[in-house]
Amino acid sequence: MTDHVTRSDRVSIAVRGAASYLPERVVPVAGMAALDENERRTRAGLGIDTVRADDRIGAVELCERAARQALDRAGVDARDLGALIMVESRAPETFLSSEPTRLQHLLGAEAATTFTVGGLGCVSVTPALLTARGLLAADPDMDNILVVHGSKPAAATRYRHPVTVNGDSGQALLLSRRGPVRILDIAQQTNGRYWDLFQVKYRDRPTSQWREECADATAYSFRLAVETRNRTSALLDGLLWRNGLRREDVRGYVSHNLSAGSLAFTEEALDIGILPVCRENLRAYGHLGPNDVFLNLYTALERKELAAGDRVVLISVSPVAAWSLLLVEIGPQEGVA
Repeated sequence: MTDHVTRSDRVSIAVRGAASYLPERVVPVAGMAALDENERRTRAGLGIDTVRADDRIGAVELCERAARQALDRAGVDARDLGALIMVESRAPETFLSSEPTRLQHLLGAEAATTFTVGGLGCVSVTPALLTARGLLAADPDMDNILVVHGSKPAAATRYRHPVTVNGDSGQALLLSRRGPVRILDIAQQTNGRYWDLFQVKYRDRPTSQWREECADATAYSFRLAVETRNRTSALLDGLLWRNGLRREDVRGYVSHNLSAGSLAFTEEALDIGILPVCRENLRAYGHLGPNDVFLNLYTALERKELAAGDRVVLISVSPVAAWSLLLVEIGPQEGVA
C-alpha cells in the first residue's frame, strides 16, 4: 500500500490564467452505444444528459486549443513558458512518439522544460500541480508553467459501467507565483491495492472492441466506497487543521463529475454541500477526467458565485485508488477572463 500526504504551505503557487476547450458537438447520452438492460438502467441514473464529443480531435489538439486560450487571456507568449507539463493521455494515439513535445512544437514553446505526469486517473492534475510547485521552489528564475490535459476516453464506448459517461475536453492552467486563484494547500493519498480495478484490455484487439471494464463491482461499490469515505474525511480534517480553518470558513466545495450518486455520496460522507455548478456541468458535459474540478471552479467564478477572499476545496477521487484535496483562495478577479 502507498500512503503519502504532501503539504503545500511553504511555496506560493497560483493560477495566473485558465481555459477549458469543449467541442461544439453535443451528443445525447440516451442515443449512444447499445447496452444491456442493467447498463441502460444504471446509465440513466447517472444524472448525465449530454456530453461534448468530436472524434476528429485528439487529446493533443484539445490541449492545444485550451492552451492558446489560456495564454491569450493571460497575455503570455508560449516562447516565455518556463515549463510545459502535460497530464498524460489515457491512450496515446501512437506508441514511442512524444505527445508533450508535439504540443511544445505546436505552441512554439521551444524554451519550456517539457514532460508528462499522470498514472492516477481523475486525480492526475494533482501530481502536475505538485511538480509545478517543486519547479518554482527549486528555481527562482522559473515562471509561467503551463499544465495541460486533453481528456478523451480510452475505449470506443464512452460509457464506463457502472461509473460514468466520458466526454471530451481540453484544459490549460497557467501557473505562477502570483495570480487571481491561489493554491494554498494540497493533500494526496493513494492505495495501490486497487491499481487494476478498472482496465482496458487492448493487445491483439481492434480499437472498436476496447472497453473500460470493472474487474470487481463489489470492490468498487462497497469496499472502495467505504475507504473513500474514510480517506476523504481524514484528508479534509487535516487540510483544514493545517491551515487554521473550520468548516464554516470554506465558502464552497467542488467535486469532479462522475455521477449524481457520487456527488450525493461526497456530500454525505463529508457533511458538506457541493456547489450547484457541479451538477449542472455533470448533466451537460459528463465526466472529463482530471479536468472536472477546475472547469467547475472557473464556471462558478464566471457566474460570480465566488468572490475575493473566498476559500474553496476541490475534491478528486480516482478508482486506481487515489484521493486528492486542493485548498484554493480566490483573489481579485478584475480583468481576468
